[in-house]
Amino acid sequence: MINDTMRKFGFPDTLVRDYRNWVVLVRPAQVTLGSLVLCAKSDAESFGALEPGAFAELGEIVPAIERALKQFCDYDRINYLMLMMVDRQVHFHIFPRYAAQRDFGDAFFADAGWPGPPDLKAAKVLDSKALIAVRDTLKTRFDLESLNKVVRTDQ
Repeated sequence: MINDTMRKFGFPDTLVRDYRNWVVLVRPAQVTLGSLVLCAKSDAESFGALEPGAFAELGEIVPAIERALKQFCDYDRINYLMLMMVDRQVHFHIFPRYAAQRDFGDAFFADAGWPGPPDLKAAKVLDSKALIAVRDTLKTRFDLESLNKVVRTDQ
C-alpha cells in the first residue's frame, strides 16, 4: 500500500529499504546528512492504530537503520521524531546527529542544531542527482547489513 505520506517524501524514487509494514526513505530535505523517513505502509493516523506486526517489525528495522547510518555518516547521536502534524499517516523522521561537519560528494553538512534539537529550517534540499547518490549509498549500507545478518545466522 502507498499512502500520501510516502508520496510526499518521494516514494518510490527515495526508497532505501522496503519491509513488510514499513518503508525507509531518504528525506529530500536533509536536516543532517543521512536524514531518513520511516513510513508505515498503512493509512493509520495514530501510532496505536498500527497492526501488531508493524510494531514487531520495528525490532528489526531500527537496529538496521542505526547500523547503516553509523557506517554512512558515523553519527554521534540519533533522533527519531514522530510529529504527524502535516503528514497524517504514521511516520518517523530520523536524523543522525553529529558535532563536526560531514561531507558527501561536493556538499558539506553541518548539524545546525547541535547539541540541541535538530534545526529543521536548516535542511538542505538535495537536487535529484545528490538525492539519488545518497539513496544509493544508503541502499548499499542496508544491503551489507542484510548480508552480514545472513552470514551471522549461518555461522
